Amino acid sequence: MPAEVDHAALFAATPSPYLVLGPDLVIVDVNRAYLDATGRTRDDLIGQHVFQAFPDNPNDPEADGTRNLNASLHRVLSSRKPDTMALQKYDIPVVRRPGEFEERWWSPVNTPVMGPDGQVAWIIHRVEDVTAFVKAYQAGDPTRIRVGQRLEAAQTLEAELYSRARELQRLNEELRQANTREREVAVTLQEAMLHAPDLAHHPHDVAVRYLPAIGSLNVCGDWYDVVDIPPDQLALAVGDVIGHGLEAAAVMGMLRSALSAAIRALERPAQALEVLGLYARSIDGALGTTAVKAIVDRRSHLITYSCAGHPPPVLAHPDGRMELLDRATDPPLGARPMHVPRPQASIPYTPGDTLVLYTDGLIERRKEDIDAGLDRLMHALRQCGSLGAERLADTLLTKLGVASGGRDDIALIVVRL
Repeated sequence: MPAEVDHAALFAATPSPYLVLGPDLVIVDVNRAYLDATGRTRDDLIGQHVFQAFPDNPNDPEADGTRNLNASLHRVLSSRKPDTMALQKYDIPVVRRPGEFEERWWSPVNTPVMGPDGQVAWIIHRVEDVTAFVKAYQAGDPTRIRVGQRLEAAQTLEAELYSRARELQRLNEELRQANTREREVAVTLQEAMLHAPDLAHHPHDVAVRYLPAIGSLNVCGDWYDVVDIPPDQLALAVGDVIGHGLEAAAVMGMLRSALSAAIRALERPAQALEVLGLYARSIDGALGTTAVKAIVDRRSHLITYSCAGHPPPVLAHPDGRMELLDRATDPPLGARPMHVPRPQASIPYTPGDTLVLYTDGLIERRKEDIDAGLDRLMHALRQCGSLGAERLADTLLTKLGVASGGRDDIALIVVRL
């Protein structure tokens, strides 16, 4: 049997300086190398907010260490991915001389540690002290220059790389801010167009959800639609536009409106998708869109549906049986060079059943077959299928690990029939 690894001892002994932060940016652990690099003790740091322990140098009007580190740490929290910073000037307090700061330059990397719920439980803040390197070039160290032309050329190249790294950090921050503004506008537009209808007095218990992707511009292509067709039909749709940002939000709005209008004028979901496919050919960015349309008829207790390249809806029965609505599946909009009629199928339901329509962000995971995601969804439905639509929608998002969003947009409709 191999010996059990003492990870706490490894962390304490690692030669690189490490600081461990909670999601609230409070220091929860620190290794000996970090204490040696900063001249602090564990009692000085544990339980302190990182920017209380290490504030900006008040004597440096250009100090931007806390701003840059704060931005990096919040990128890690939102994206759940490591973030490597450019060389950073971040002076540290001199312990024995209150009010004084010592000039320091660091190369930081911030790495998330995920908890069981899929959220960031801790952030590992690793730094390397590069102060000596930076000061050597600032001072034009003569001992280096006398070595010869080859070392001078290496120094020049390294200094140029350092300068470019600082400029790249500035440009990347400007790009992030621009992307953030576009994302906020796109999400606001998306949410306005997806305004949920008033279903409080509808015969069926219906819940709808839209979650934009986390830390990504891959947002605003997914939609849902719920249409009451008097006297006794309910039309449901979800769809997914290829693309992202404002362009995808605009295309989504046009396609959603067209499909919503088509189902009011036509009796068959397949016909509505045929009309939508023809319309999509006239819109840049609409081809390749996937969608599913279903009509619930309360008189006949039938669900009639048609899919255009979209993951199949799930009909969950109270006894735990699951049925996939996958008998009327066709390629995405515009995938065929010529227009052909789309297939349509019907399936009976019993009052008390649950119908779930969704986009692929709910079930798809990288490097995993889509069937695994479908199995997770159906397993979650078996566990909590007796819940009302609102609670069931939130529970499904939680059990599938996307309650706070995922790598892709998510649109979801849950109907208790």
